[in-house]
Amino acid sequence: MDGGATEDPYYSKLVTVTDGEWAGWQAYPGGDPFEDLAGPFYYRIDDEGRPVCAFRAERKHLNGGGFLHGGCVMTFADYSLFVIARDVIDGSRTVTATFNGELVGTAYEGALVECRGEVVKAGRSMVFVRGLITSGDEPVMSFSSVLKKMGPRRGASDAT
Repeated sequence: MDGGATEDPYYSKLVTVTDGEWAGWQAYPGGDPFEDLAGPFYYRIDDEGRPVCAFRAERKHLNGGGFLHGGCVMTFADYSLFVIARDVIDGSRTVTATFNGELVGTAYEGALVECRGEVVKAGRSMVFVRGLITSGDEPVMSFSSVLKKMGPRRGASDAT
């Protein structure tokens, strides 16, 4: 998910899950091939009006040691920072410019993994975001990132 619309046949469409564990949560399937492969990742707006992102750790999310793979955690953090910043991105094409993270814990198969965060500053072309990923009451990763707003998305026919 890069925050912008696309004419490419691979595009995200916000959907609301209607049944199962994730009923009432929202997702962006089709927007980012890697996130679709790594996820599924979901989000909702909590009672205080802030986004909460989450996923349930599956076997495919684990490393050889049997706990959450660091690459999966970083992919989830990247997904989450765009959700956290979605109101200030306001549909513009946006990319991750910097990403800093500290892996401070882990989760195991079946665990609920959540992320909460905030926009630290939203400038004209840069958005500063920080977040904390947890499982239960334990931190898994803290991160900060800068998102760069780009020009309008080019259609596939405009590519050189």
